[in-house]
Amino acid sequence: CIHLSGNMHCNALTYSATTRPRDISSFEQLEKMTGQSEESCTYPCFLKGAGGDLIFPYRDGSSGCGNEIFNVYDLESKTWRRLLDQPLTDGQNRMNAYIIGPVRGPDRCFHISWVWRDTFDCSTNHDLSYGRSRDLVHWETAMGEALGLPMTVETNGVAVDPVPAAGGLLNGCGKLGFDAQKRPILAYHKFDDRGLTQAYCARLEGDGWKICQVSDWNYRWHFSGGGSIVREIDIGQVVPGRDGHLELSYDHKEHGSGTWRLDEHTLRPIATTEKTMPWPEELEQVESDFPGMEVRWVGDSGEGDDPEAKYFLRWETLPPNRDGSREKTIPKPSMLRVYKLARATT
Repeated sequence: CIHLSGNMHCNALTYSATTRPRDISSFEQLEKMTGQSEESCTYPCFLKGAGGDLIFPYRDGSSGCGNEIFNVYDLESKTWRRLLDQPLTDGQNRMNAYIIGPVRGPDRCFHISWVWRDTFDCSTNHDLSYGRSRDLVHWETAMGEALGLPMTVETNGVAVDPVPAAGGLLNGCGKLGFDAQKRPILAYHKFDDRGLTQAYCARLEGDGWKICQVSDWNYRWHFSGGGSIVREIDIGQVVPGRDGHLELSYDHKEHGSGTWRLDEHTLRPIATTEKTMPWPEELEQVESDFPGMEVRWVGDSGEGDDPEAKYFLRWETLPPNRDGSREKTIPKPSMLRVYKLARATT
């Protein structure tokens, strides 16, 4: 059956499922999953667990005050229960963790990174952190030491880069990638010693994290406040590239878009190339005649029957508005399309 959840930002759980397999005409909205901690949900996600189980993580709470919850679906009873008997992370009513992942790496472990945030103000993000698990139940540090749950800001062994609040670290940073040796690499941005925003990579090497500055920009992105902000800088994830090198994409308000070719041993850039999109350029053209509309894409997160294909959703929408109401007429709903494209090769 198909499960659907979304349209929540500190709202009551919105969740539907089909009553017949693969039949979207049989969707029914359900009032609850477990019935607990479902009044203030954000960042819902479905993923496949180590044994193929359907897992549903989400945040319970709000910016600066929230916990990460994991549910698991029982196929026999068609009901949900807690995968963990307590939150994965706990902000202790004074912060919350903004988590990236879980991402299943080439080592078959699930990896997560996160930053802590003290308030609704996005400038209060701090302390880039990391953990991993083989089953999403038992968690450990990068050094293989067992972690007790819930993880808090006082948990030892999870810190990657202790960036302070107002240090240029944004939730959404710490994107997880891997090198050819299956070592995790976190890509993020923060302020350098001059207060300028730079891109960094942190890779697990030996007994700790090696941190390398990748960019040398002369621009400071000082963000603050609440709501969905317009990103002036966005760093991608590290992926193995051609000829034994690594690749890392970026988008910059002043320096444009590109892809760094990184030396796999030093993580330093040795060349910069034009950033390429996995879809045809003509699909970037906006179809709507409503002023300000933009194209949005999201790629699949699973594996299909065709290993040479990747699936994308495309739609059109207005840009972020800091979660505020629109002062003028809103556009009509845009068409949501699924595209099957040849998987890019490097």
